[in-house]
Amino acid sequence: MAVNRIKPTTPGQRFRVANAFTELTASKPEKSLLTPVKKSGGRNNQGRMTMRFIGGGHKRRYRVIDFKRNNFGVVGEVKTVEYDPNRTAFISLVEFADGDKRYILAPNGIKVGQKIEQGAAAAPEIGNALPLSNIPLGSLIHNIEMAPGQGAKICRSAGSYAQLMAREGKYAAVKLPSGESRLILAACLATIGSVSNSDHSQENLGKAGRSRWLGIRPRTRSSAMNPVDHPMGGGEGRNKGGQPRSRNLIYSQGQKTRAPKKASSKMIIERRKSIRNK
Repeated sequence: MAVNRIKPTTPGQRFRVANAFTELTASKPEKSLLTPVKKSGGRNNQGRMTMRFIGGGHKRRYRVIDFKRNNFGVVGEVKTVEYDPNRTAFISLVEFADGDKRYILAPNGIKVGQKIEQGAAAAPEIGNALPLSNIPLGSLIHNIEMAPGQGAKICRSAGSYAQLMAREGKYAAVKLPSGESRLILAACLATIGSVSNSDHSQENLGKAGRSRWLGIRPRTRSSAMNPVDHPMGGGEGRNKGGQPRSRNLIYSQGQKTRAPKKASSKMIIERRKSIRNK
């Protein structure tokens, strides 16, 4: 994990902070695990723009990631650590003893040649996937399932991790990166360690063109618009526009965003740390 502050030979390089990619060991992906990615440009099936500021970008191919880790008892060997253009974390190609090849999210500190496995009998070591009931309390975990067999949904982005705090009955208490503590069924799988590429948050693209390569189009500030275009637009000079809100008059601060009768609310022990009044 390292970032490079580029020498300012051009205006675009002056503020750029780039990932050094020192952990990567391969430059070409496994062909059998690639599928096409079709760009939407922010349009729905009727061709209407439903998401703004999306479009263009470099052509990509999707790497099929094994989020379920369901080949229990089969030992695999880490072959590569690779870049994935579709996510912030790095990925690892694992070849299992039965000849099966799968991509997994690369944990921080994983090495080529390392043996990994999954299932209740696996040791609580970095890269191994175990049920929460078999993981020692206090361990850092990522790639966590919300329901047994569903596949991982939590802690999948670069550098993220959760901590297993307690177990009671068929539930385990997990503290999430947002600060929320919640109960998750102890039968759900989680992977030991934190997600790789933890320095991703320190990167600076340096120029507008690099955002365009990522498929991000320019964004107009709401306060710079006219009143007909946005509730925060218009006025003489640089007005702040009142309380921040969307163009559909939905307040962006202080508004409750969680459904009041959501069934899973009873699983939340402590709310996430937020400016919103939950």
